[in-house]
Amino acid sequence: MRRDIGGGILALVLLAGGAGTAAAQETGTPIFKAPYRAFQSHEFGASLSDPGSGVSFALEGFYRYGSGANDFSVRGGFEDLSNSVNGVKLGGGTRALLGGDFRTQVVSYSESFPLDGSLTLGFGANVGDGPDAYYIPVGVSLGRRFDVENSNTTFVPYVHPVIVPTFGGGDSEIDFALGLGVDVRFSQQWVIRASGGLGDIEGVGISIAYIR
Repeated sequence: MRRDIGGGILALVLLAGGAGTAAAQETGTPIFKAPYRAFQSHEFGASLSDPGSGVSFALEGFYRYGSGANDFSVRGGFEDLSNSVNGVKLGGGTRALLGGDFRTQVVSYSESFPLDGSLTLGFGANVGDGPDAYYIPVGVSLGRRFDVENSNTTFVPYVHPVIVPTFGGGDSEIDFALGLGVDVRFSQQWVIRASGGLGDIEGVGISIAYIR
């Protein structure tokens, strides 16, 4: 049953993704999610990203905690706007980022389906200089954990397609994103994550988290 639900959601996301391009995740930055958490109880960390044209960089802090098969997070930070886009001079400035999300596993790998999958839901705001934007991303993350023999190191490569209803600044639309990433747990307490988004915001990001 879980595999049927996850497959249906994934099909919907991929079908919609063929129709247009995307904003990124719940704060408008290209930080995506693996299909499951690396921690037992909770984690906290920071993300640095390049969200693409018009933004120099974004810096965010986050906290995530787990309960059973579910986990929840909050994140906040800011992004520094570029002084120009495609040679056009802008005023620069900063924007505040605030968001949260929920993740629950809906697919477990088996002989008939070789990946784990989770449903992700989020809500966030990107406000400040320029038009405000609000995101409600809904997606499915699919991937698989690989252990390095005789080591604490694990790798989780994944793909994370997302439908993103977006509104603010007097406009509303439904955008689409495709996130690609890998989580690398290199000790009992530390994880490094790299991800990138394809779409209107073609950016990359890296995160480091302390896990418990």
